[in-house]
Amino acid sequence: RLQGVAFLAKLSYLEEMAAATAMAMLAALAILAPTARGLDRAEFPPGFLFGAATSSYQIEGAYLEDGKGLSNWDVFTHTQPRRIKDGRNGDIADDHYHRYMEDVEIIHSLGVNSYRFSISWARILPRGQLGGVNSAGIAFYDRLITALLQKGIEPFVTLHHFDMPQELETRYGSWLGAGIREEFGYYADVCFKAFGDRVRFWTTFNEPNMFAKFAYMLGNYPPARCSPPFGTCNSGNSRREPYVAAHNMLLSHAAAVENYKKNYQVKPTDILPL
Repeated sequence: RLQGVAFLAKLSYLEEMAAATAMAMLAALAILAPTARGLDRAEFPPGFLFGAATSSYQIEGAYLEDGKGLSNWDVFTHTQPRRIKDGRNGDIADDHYHRYMEDVEIIHSLGVNSYRFSISWARILPRGQLGGVNSAGIAFYDRLITALLQKGIEPFVTLHHFDMPQELETRYGSWLGAGIREEFGYYADVCFKAFGDRVRFWTTFNEPNMFAKFAYMLGNYPPARCSPPFGTCNSGNSRREPYVAAHNMLLSHAAAVENYKKNYQVKPTDILPL
């Protein structure tokens, strides 16, 4: 009986402690977020950006329109649908290529003031350096960037979000061959030259560490290379190739950044006062 009384006393003490902790958390919330019901822009510093983000293959569709070449994901999803959870592909996706104005309106309606999207390398350079620049691809992103700016939305552009022209994947093994570094440098320069007068924020690679892991260690992304015990692929070396790919991406990133800073980045002295 005494043990039971002690247990009840302990339980009562724990309940009081839990209640006190809950009250302390509510008090902290009241101080840190006076309107826990919702946040107000005035609570954020000037220049704070609220944004949304997408990637080209996941939303654009129009996979063979207006001069676009096949990307590695176009080929991968058609030839290895078992590696896609529901077996679908991005041939149409969200049809952003045709409905981008509607999408910009939706983004604007959310009240955000920045939008990160990626450029389809295969839409700009269907065959890499060999095939020339696809003017229709340049025109599409021109229209998208203009539409965003007209709505007061800052464009953030990603150059590589896991996709590239299939021809380059075939030629270099995607990021395994050293030649891909020159290809990426050329592609980045084309984009800087075409859009750099309106785009101030650039991302060279989206999650390169994850891409190296899923493409060259586990074989879940194209070019789907791996080896046991990490996965079952037709070819690959899971212990070596992720590091080779990461090495080439890092060098490509460094070269693109150097080019941008040297030739395209707007310097403070170049900005005219309002």
